Amino acid sequence: MKSSAKGRSLPRCPKLLQTKIYKTGQTRGADDDVIYQNRVSRTSTVLIPYVLWGSCSSPPNNELKFENGFIVLISPETYFCNDNIDQELESQGLYLGINTVVFYEARTHWNMYNPEVRGWTAAQSRQEPLRGQYVARVPATTSVKNGGKIIHGFNSTSSKGAGIRLYEYASSEMISNCRLQLESLYWSCFDSEETSIENGMSIDNVKQRKEYIQSECQKFDLLDRHKLLEARILNKDGLTICPLCLERLSSRGFFSRLEQAEGREVLNLTVTQLNLFHIEELKYGTYNHRPYNLGWGHHHCNVTVKDSGIAKTIEWMYKVIKVNIDNGYFTPENKSS
Repeated sequence: MKSSAKGRSLPRCPKLLQTKIYKTGQTRGADDDVIYQNRVSRTSTVLIPYVLWGSCSSPPNNELKFENGFIVLISPETYFCNDNIDQELESQGLYLGINTVVFYEARTHWNMYNPEVRGWTAAQSRQEPLRGQYVARVPATTSVKNGGKIIHGFNSTSSKGAGIRLYEYASSEMISNCRLQLESLYWSCFDSEETSIENGMSIDNVKQRKEYIQSECQKFDLLDRHKLLEARILNKDGLTICPLCLERLSSRGFFSRLEQAEGREVLNLTVTQLNLFHIEELKYGTYNHRPYNLGWGHHHCNVTVKDSGIAKTIEWMYKVIKVNIDNGYFTPENKSS
């Protein structure tokens, strides 16, 4: 980024922080045994289950299209048990081998509706046409002869994974705005200036960078204090907090590796104490990678919430605490040290 006000290069924030903010524009990890791509941009080709096509086919924010297109995944049972399926698909602008594939996940479906017997080929292109009618990710089994994995389509070294989970999608503009707001939240930590100097920035560079980020956030309406407070991202003093436990966050947590249990240390652990936190969880039917829904939180708080969302997690935590108190296993006055 350039500072347009003075024509000078904008000072960079500490490298580890810069990398962490950049990665918020990427999807979660995925291994070779699943259909999803591993840690790629949220603008990548989206995979839409056919059962959700009617309610989830539109991109967010009135965008005309997904930036890198979409692929519809239809189950073998749905495709082969409907005599009029091709006409049904066509009426919705969907065509097998063009923007739609049959997705095999169960061995019974593979055996019953084997695509190779039909002369089909496995899809390889993420853009129309897909150059194939099916994709397979069937797990191995020891219960049958020749029960090895069946992984066909998007499995070459240069083209692993067909696309990303639909609910992880975000446009380039949305990703940019999220990164701006997330950096502003770093600068809203009570000790961010001191931490940045400790990690290689000068006092002047800190002030210049902080002022620029805040100015950009103002330009794109990303500093609404009421919205950030309501979303559990900032506290009433304007300081960054963990959305679950509401504790003030020290910016040192962006640079400190997670503490490990004695005897269970992992030498190459790269997880830091603070991580990206979705206030409303990622789920089908909504696009929640957006400003005012992203904060920073403790790793352990994030793991606790998982995909349940904060409200449901707090309800569960309340029930757990209450039942332990009611049964005499825990009293606040005699909590463990």
